[in-house]
Amino acid sequence: MELWLNLLFGNPIGLMSMIVVFVTFVIISYFLYMLYDKSKPKS
Repeated sequence: MELWLNLLFGNPIGLMSMIVVFVTFVIISYFLYMLYDKSKPKS
């Protein structure tokens, strides 16, 4: 856990990479939700 905190807050590069991973995950989730919403039959 201390290693993760050091990676996150110890250097800006680690923080940037974590932000990039998180944003990518959010975007993928959003696209999956949009596809799921489109594929649902309209009632």
